[in-house]
Amino acid sequence: MSNGTGSEPKFKTKTSAGAQPALMKLFLDSLRDIYWAENHLVKALPKMMQSATAEKLSAAIANHLEETTEQVSRLEQIFELLGEEAIAKKCDAMEGLSKEGEVIVESTEEGTATRDVGIILASQKIEHYEIATYGGLTQLAATLGLEDIADLLALTLAEEKQADELLTEIAENSVNYDAAEEV
Repeated sequence: MSNGTGSEPKFKTKTSAGAQPALMKLFLDSLRDIYWAENHLVKALPKMMQSATAEKLSAAIANHLEETTEQVSRLEQIFELLGEEAIAKKCDAMEGLSKEGEVIVESTEEGTATRDVGIILASQKIEHYEIATYGGLTQLAATLGLEDIADLLALTLAEEKQADELLTEIAENSVNYDAAEEV
């Protein structure tokens, strides 16, 4: 958008100086929340991987575990760029979503495609939470003028979207049909 003077519009992505401290506090709090969530997933994903039967699903979870470990490191890099200590704040949402995944595994029969469908459903709920979080954090970083941090967050956002798409592909191409054949 041009304002006719050849300069950028004043309202592009900056907030007023008075709003930044409160917005920065919210941003840091949200970073600490997702930092806890990602660290929690590093512990929870191996259990989901071991519970999965379909090879493609196990491989997708294993790959995402590696990505999640990198995402934790990326968050630590963001804290460092901000001059803040990487402190996790318990994420009640992620705790609830992972608990729901555990219940699905416990309530479905071992070695079945039905369990795999449940794992995919639980995993996609987690991915959608992460997509929403990283989407919001990316925009907040841009609003705060933290372009390098916005770029790092956007990278994680893209990985989360890709993981979600892969889970959908696995469900649509085999696991859902295999589960429909089970008695």
